[in-house]
Amino acid sequence: MPKPLDINGFLQGSGPILDVRSPGEYEHGHIPGAVSFPLFTDDERAQVGTCYKQVGREAAVELGFDIAGPKCGEFIRAAKALSPDRRLRVHCWRGGMRSGGMGWILELAGFTVHTLEGGYKAYRCWVRETLATPKPIVILGGMTGSGKTQILHALADLGEPVLDLEGLANHRGSSYGALLLPPQPSTEHYENLLAGQWARLPGDSQGLAPKEQRPIWLEAESRRVGTCRIPGELFAQMETAPTVEVVRSLDERLDLLVDIYGEADTVGLVDATERIRKRLGGDRTQTAVTHIQSGDLRTACAIILDYYDRAYRYDLERRGKVIPQVDIAGLSPQVSAQLLIDKLSHLHSDPVDAVAAG
Repeated sequence: MPKPLDINGFLQGSGPILDVRSPGEYEHGHIPGAVSFPLFTDDERAQVGTCYKQVGREAAVELGFDIAGPKCGEFIRAAKALSPDRRLRVHCWRGGMRSGGMGWILELAGFTVHTLEGGYKAYRCWVRETLATPKPIVILGGMTGSGKTQILHALADLGEPVLDLEGLANHRGSSYGALLLPPQPSTEHYENLLAGQWARLPGDSQGLAPKEQRPIWLEAESRRVGTCRIPGELFAQMETAPTVEVVRSLDERLDLLVDIYGEADTVGLVDATERIRKRLGGDRTQTAVTHIQSGDLRTACAIILDYYDRAYRYDLERRGKVIPQVDIAGLSPQVSAQLLIDKLSHLHSDPVDAVAAG
């Protein structure tokens, strides 16, 4: 019989992870890196579930074997292609019959199979616990168009710990944030992606004294990044973390925005502008749309930035704290990143407190 592992042993184990839940369950959220390997299609799962409720467990089990039995050869061949060394990890929703059944089939075919105790449900508990783990962080703020995302990438290239909230969400965090990017994950899967990254980032669990810990850089965000919601456990840490604000001129910010969105189609830009009509105002919205349609994206961005700048200043006032600024006018993302690193390393207190102290 397949050997069950707890969540930590399962995640640290060897071999591909096969998610034997239905395709719809997998699409909604899954362990990052897991392969969809459904025992039943969505319709077949519904049939078995209906049979269980209307007739009973025994009849549902028989129906499950009727459905899955003819597919056993297909399962084995697909598993061989995924794992030539025949080591696999398999899970379903609760760690019950679906993973047990698939594990039994694959073990008969000569695979070494480990299943997940508690299934994907146990993994989701691990996600919540992981995201609640406190770690030293610093928030990188700045007005729209300041190049915060590029600076975060440069910080990561320099070896600094970074959690890219927007990158994992496939969104740039504004009404225009989904343009030119792949579809967003569900909020559930976004949490899974964040937890996987958070678990690998340094923190108290690394056994370092506070002064030896490097803070994790995160970009300032609202509770939502497009349709994805930042988990409450993580957002609570962000709300109390020190923040440093990078500052650029309006001209530089406009240059960056035009460079990013210059390849977006006109219809997408107009739709994104219409979504903020109530906040931007009818007249300014129409003026911005007219400039977009005429190909004058820079002037349109200048109008739209007025709204985002006001919203940014309002949020700073709401927080009611002084935020140190770092002037990065004319600097590349790489030079800006090094400047931020130097700001931390040149002060001899706790690195998180160093930013807060300015």
